[in-house]
Amino acid sequence: MEARLHPFASPVMGKVFKHLVAANRILLESTLPVAVQELVKLRASQINGCGYCVDMHFKDAVHAGEEATRLNLVAVWREATVFTEAERAALELAEEGTRLADAAGGVGDEVWENAARHYDEEQLAALVSLIALINAFNRGNVMARQPAGGYRAGQRHAL
Repeated sequence: MEARLHPFASPVMGKVFKHLVAANRILLESTLPVAVQELVKLRASQINGCGYCVDMHFKDAVHAGEEATRLNLVAVWREATVFTEAERAALELAEEGTRLADAAGGVGDEVWENAARHYDEEQLAALVSLIALINAFNRGNVMARQPAGGYRAGQRHAL
């Protein structure tokens, strides 16, 4: 697979992606646990079919000390016993926030209330922002056809 565009080589797309990277830095400084952030990024990327981001977030999470077993089970988190209730709530919110077109009402009240039981208002704001941000990155990378497999952990600690 060959990329259609190289995001950071494009003057326009490069500027946009640099702003997305800057937004991600703000989220990394939030009180939302980084492990939760990586799980959410990985799950949204899986749903969106963004191989580049799946590759990146798996490798960066392992590099940061996350267990490969947990990362391998993100796609089937409902059946897995390795996630906390808070992580499950974040993954469920990520799924509904990523699949907005699949539900006429968007994110359901039960899903929101479950997340609110585990995260305070600022953490929820970070979680919503994170889900929106990873979806933007996924869509740009999928449309530009960014290939997966060549990413090295820490290469681009962006999103």
